[in-house]
Amino acid sequence: MGCTKVVLERKSRGAETEVVQISGSFSFPHRSEFTSRDSQSSDKQILNIYDLCNKFIAYSSVFEDVVDVLAEWGSLYVLTRDGRVHALQEKDTQTKLEARPPDSQSRPWAPRCSSRNRLPKSLGQGVSFPLGHLLSSLRMLFKKNLFEMAINLAKSQHLDSDGLAQIFMQYGDHLYSKGNHDGAVQQYIRTIGKLEPSYVIRKFLDAQRIHNLTAYLQTLHRQSLANADHTTLLLNCYTKLKDSSKLEEFIKTKSESEVHFDVETAIKVLRQAGYYSHALYLAENHAHHEWYLKIQLEDIKNYQEALRYIGKLPFEQAESNMKRYGKILMHHIPEQTTELLKGLCTDYRPSLEGLGDREAPGCRANSEEFIPIFANNPRELKAFLEHMSEVQPDSPQGIYDTLLELRLQNWAHEEEPQVKEKLHAEAISLLKSGRFCDVFDKALVLCQMHDFQDGVLYLYEQGKLFQQIMHYHMQHEQYRQVLAVCERHGEQEPSLWEQALSYFARKEEDCKQYVAAVLKHIESKNLMPPLLVVQTLAHNSTATLSVIRDYLVQKLQKQSQQIAQDELRVRRYREETTRIRQEIQELKASPKIFQKTKCSICNSALELPSVHFLCGHSFHQHCFESYSESDADCPTCLPENRKVMDMIRAQEQKRDLHDQFQHQVGMT
Repeated sequence: MGCTKVVLERKSRGAETEVVQISGSFSFPHRSEFTSRDSQSSDKQILNIYDLCNKFIAYSSVFEDVVDVLAEWGSLYVLTRDGRVHALQEKDTQTKLEARPPDSQSRPWAPRCSSRNRLPKSLGQGVSFPLGHLLSSLRMLFKKNLFEMAINLAKSQHLDSDGLAQIFMQYGDHLYSKGNHDGAVQQYIRTIGKLEPSYVIRKFLDAQRIHNLTAYLQTLHRQSLANADHTTLLLNCYTKLKDSSKLEEFIKTKSESEVHFDVETAIKVLRQAGYYSHALYLAENHAHHEWYLKIQLEDIKNYQEALRYIGKLPFEQAESNMKRYGKILMHHIPEQTTELLKGLCTDYRPSLEGLGDREAPGCRANSEEFIPIFANNPRELKAFLEHMSEVQPDSPQGIYDTLLELRLQNWAHEEEPQVKEKLHAEAISLLKSGRFCDVFDKALVLCQMHDFQDGVLYLYEQGKLFQQIMHYHMQHEQYRQVLAVCERHGEQEPSLWEQALSYFARKEEDCKQYVAAVLKHIESKNLMPPLLVVQTLAHNSTATLSVIRDYLVQKLQKQSQQIAQDELRVRRYREETTRIRQEIQELKASPKIFQKTKCSICNSALELPSVHFLCGHSFHQHCFESYSESDADCPTCLPENRKVMDMIRAQEQKRDLHDQFQHQVGMT
């Protein structure tokens, strides 16, 4: 009875009701204050006994002329004026729950006149029920909508969390049906972790009770049981309620461990709702760089801030984001974007306020991959390419190819002579830098596309394409240059002189001086037979005999001299042949005396055993065996003998060719 409260209401005739609290506890003998009342009055009193723990009226009854109320021996005693004593003894819990409403004759507390039975403890206080009786009791309480009592009973009996959650859910449903949404959501909050959140969310979405739904979702997030959909819904609730303070409190956590929601989902929702500053806060603090830049560039249009943010990122993130957003930044802030790209491609270090490690070794990106960013910014592109070629000579080949193309375009479209000359010098300087040896064809095509003649000729010369150089000057009828090409490269490619002679021979205008110069060189180097020269010049109607007279005279004189030299050589060869034949005959018929005293190899005194040859050379045997290539050939005479043998074989081959030529001439 430690949680029992007794209240006596006195209803006087013709007067207002008076309420007297008899006792708040009956743990010791107690006498009520009711005896102090006027004993002569005859009134009816209502005796109410309240169960404070379970919050319900345990007993209520009307008595006439109550003299006193006493608590003793575990029971409650009511003394009336008619001399009767009513003993009130507490029934068991099951009986209480099965009792009908208070206006019934059967009550949880039953009066028993002069009864002295011991009163059991109050409902749920130290009494243990079998599970079947407990569930039965709870069902009865549910039917009577006594949910608070059911909760207290379940807690006192240590019902598991699933069972309690079921009671909270039914209590919440009851309050929701009665329109008490605030009370209902408090009960639903107590089911978190046991009850599917969608069950509660659907109720408050249908009823448009946004603030109740917000309270439920907040608790769901605090317990880290929310998913991305719950985060989306909660943020939408904040935005619809326009509750910026709650929104900031929700998203502005001190550390990553305090975050109870999916950050990326929150950023998306806030961005869609127009809360850009909140979305930026989340993106920056949780390193969602892509979302931060999307909002800055696509929504707020703050290009300076976006570029500053990229500049403080670690190298990998800075590189990837510049590839993604470089064109947008270049369009709006070209100079600042170009400066950042220069640093990114040379020796990148995050800014002082950045997220990366400035002490780490500098990194550099592939500058060729950023060229498309400058598509509509040729001025910035030129500055970037020139910076890369100067600061980083080992830049990718694409840097130099693009720089050459850009310089040639500027040169082709420039009309100011001084500026055009400067651009011409820059293009030639780049071609001579040696960066186009492996991509010769590409550079040549670029020069031809822009009609950059000096560049084309330089590349022809570097590629040893002398024929193309000759044809280029011939097409432009540059006679002096044709002759200069022959003089410069004729030693490496003699056929250039023949082409030059053929070219001048086809010209109808007077080219005598050029023909004479070509013929002089042809004659000096003996590049063409005279007959072919005459046939070549025969195609020119303006060429007269005087043009080739000197050539023919000199040629005939040389041939006459050659004939005389050949006759002299023949006569000498004949005499030498006669002498050799005589020596051979003497060797065959007469003995040969070897009088050599020194070895022809070591030049030491000759000693036996020795080797002697008919040519007159003698050798030590060991010297001969060391130096000779053949036992039958003299080591000293062998080189000269080989030359003679080679000449003989060549003559034999020429004899065959001569015979073949004569045969073909005879057939024609």
